[in-house]
Amino acid sequence: MTLILAMLLDAGLGEPPWLWSRAPHPAVLMGRAVAWLEQRFNSGSFAMGALVLAGLVLAAWGLGMVLSAFGPLVELVIAAILIAQKSLVQHVQAVGDALRISIGDGRLMVARIVGRDTADMDGSAVARAAIESAAENLSDGVIAPIFWFLIAGLPGLLAYKMVNTADSMIGYRTARYEQFGKAAARFDDLVNWIPARLTAALIALTHGRPDAWQIIRRDAPLHRSPNAGWPEAAMAAVLGIALSGPRAYDGEMRDFPWVNGDGARNLGSGDVDRAVAALWRAWLGMLALVAMAAILNVVV
Repeated sequence: MTLILAMLLDAGLGEPPWLWSRAPHPAVLMGRAVAWLEQRFNSGSFAMGALVLAGLVLAAWGLGMVLSAFGPLVELVIAAILIAQKSLVQHVQAVGDALRISIGDGRLMVARIVGRDTADMDGSAVARAAIESAAENLSDGVIAPIFWFLIAGLPGLLAYKMVNTADSMIGYRTARYEQFGKAAARFDDLVNWIPARLTAALIALTHGRPDAWQIIRRDAPLHRSPNAGWPEAAMAAVLGIALSGPRAYDGEMRDFPWVNGDGARNLGSGDVDRAVAALWRAWLGMLALVAMAAILNVVV
């Protein structure tokens, strides 16, 4: 019941600006911890990176156990803060709304949620980037936190968020992070393995498209990430659009393969709207799964 209420609280309130303009968000605090340890212990060693990650995860798990001792109300509030459904929907919808005004406005808004170059994007590229971000962040920011809370309570949720935060900061194949951040990147792949595939299944089933699984299984491996391709391929399949494809990073064009390449490539704000609706459908599907788990737990 705590998790159900947390999901509903997040869906209703999201992340109130009045609160997080006055206090640091828990994810920000996690990021500061990662940055502090990276600056002091990054000697280019994989072993040191693994030790730092282990320390961060154990600290997050322990904090979760302490906070859980304060009762379900504290668990509810923290879980609601760390589930990002409403925030994700707002950021993605903002791109669609801006794209209705102009391509320039769309570029400005999508630049807030993607890491690729946006200056030369056309309208289709803006919409495509927003939809890809919606699919990937549905898995990382919504379904995975819910899944790990369901599996291991607040300690599991905090440990997951710490791993995910570490990966987003140091899990890059650059000279600075190649070795030190490798453990974070690999462990993030591991803890997102089931949630990514669960997200894909939720997207397909809540659209009445179990047949989409054939497309998902075929195209998910095309993604450079072992997990992100699953929700992305599912979103592409149910919306009948092509995602991924060529894009630029740091001024360099990269020729990524198309996901659901037979789908529509001329995209616009309406497709972003459909992606937002898909986010809510998948969320409702996950809410139903959590409710069933709660009922089974009571019955058993």
